[in-house]
Amino acid sequence: MHHGSSKLRASQINGCGFCTDMHTKDAAHAGETSTRLNLVAAWREATVFTDAERAALELTEQGTRIADAAGGVTDEAWANAAKYYDEEQLAALVCTIALINAFNRGNVIVQQPAGGYQPHQFA
Repeated sequence: MHHGSSKLRASQINGCGFCTDMHTKDAAHAGETSTRLNLVAAWREATVFTDAERAALELTEQGTRIADAAGGVTDEAWANAAKYYDEEQLAALVCTIALINAFNRGNVIVQQPAGGYQPHQFA
């Protein structure tokens, strides 16, 4: 679930209701449990995520909060993610993080309402 949880976590951090709604519903439709979905925001304290998912979530948070951290993504977060993902997978994860942040910002800027999304509406 690392791409789905990354999209959901970035959307939560950015306050993008539309994307939070979308990625929660899409993940649930794909079979993700409500427990895991509900705990994405508290992944550090949750016991339901693998070490690989935790590494992806940490990279997502640091990549999303670039403006809040002078150093951006730490070497430790990158090295930890690299333990679980090869170069191609890391590139895909970085693209996912960057793209969801762009979509979050666009939706927040135009105040896109949340709640009416249907699973795979744009598929």
